[in-house]
Amino acid sequence: MPEISWEDFEKVDVRVGTVVEAESFPEARKPSIKLVVDFGPEVGNRRTSAQLTAYYDPEGLVGRQVVAVVNFPPKRIAGFESEVLVLGVPDGIGEVVLLSPDYGVPPGGRMF
Repeated sequence: MPEISWEDFEKVDVRVGTVVEAESFPEARKPSIKLVVDFGPEVGNRRTSAQLTAYYDPEGLVGRQVVAVVNFPPKRIAGFESEVLVLGVPDGIGEVVLLSPDYGVPPGGRMF
C-alpha cells in the first residue's frame, strides 16, 4: 500500500452530513440511490449517488447522517452530477455499508 504524507491527508475534506432527500436511480448502470445531503452552512446541500440498494432504501436514508468526501470534483453518472463521495465499506459479500457517526453531530462537522 503506498504511503501518503500528512499534508496529502489534510487535503481530503471529510465531513458529516444529513440526508435530506433520497430517490431510486434506475438509470445508473448498477442499482443506486440519488441523495441530497446537507453539510451545514459552510458547504451546503450536495448531491451524490451511491450503490446502497442491498441494505438501504430511499425512505430509510432520509434523516440519516453519513460521512463523505466533499472536495472531489463533480462526476457525471448516467446524466446525473455527483458532487460528493459518500463513504462506505464492503461487508463479507461485497455490499456497501455506510460509515456514520455513532452519535448525532452537527451537519458539516469535519473529520480530524
